[in-house]
Amino acid sequence: MNLLRRAGDEGVMRRIIFMLTCCWLGIGLAGCDQTLREAAVVAPVEPPGGDPVQEPTDVKYYPSDEPVRLGLEHFNRGNYGIAQRYFKDGVEKSPKDVTAWVGLAASYDRIRRFDLADQAYAQAIRLGGETVQVLNDQGYSYMLRGNLSAARRKFEKAYSLDPGNPVIANNLELLNGSRRFIERPPNNQP
Repeated sequence: MNLLRRAGDEGVMRRIIFMLTCCWLGIGLAGCDQTLREAAVVAPVEPPGGDPVQEPTDVKYYPSDEPVRLGLEHFNRGNYGIAQRYFKDGVEKSPKDVTAWVGLAASYDRIRRFDLADQAYAQAIRLGGETVQVLNDQGYSYMLRGNLSAARRKFEKAYSLDPGNPVIANNLELLNGSRRFIERPPNNQP
């Protein structure tokens, strides 16, 4: 019986020592945390080359950012009508946003509103010039319409500006495949 009491006392002592150790460690860690927070507030350390994190005042916000982001997301999912609505909202909020205009034009192409696509491409060109992306997208627009010669002119102009662009090369290959499919031998004319 005396042995059980001694074993029980040792267990109680171990628990007490364990609890005291945890308390002391907790107090010590809390002190370290407070000291670190105070050090960070009192003496911030500048990384070499300046602060890599932009301050909120340094970031430019455009009212069209969210609609354009959603427009791109829906366009990439194949929801062209929804994408068109978001891009339209983007150009209404920020009429000088070239990305929103190009997205709007491409969305109009996919819903076969080529008249509106031409207007959106014209606005994008007025704002940012004939970029590789605009030329490629216009070429694709003409290819969707079946105007293969106009599509070739746009693709070739885009290719001359960026000959290593795989998207343009792929579109030219698509165009070449389309042309071969449409051409018929002269002896099968009605």
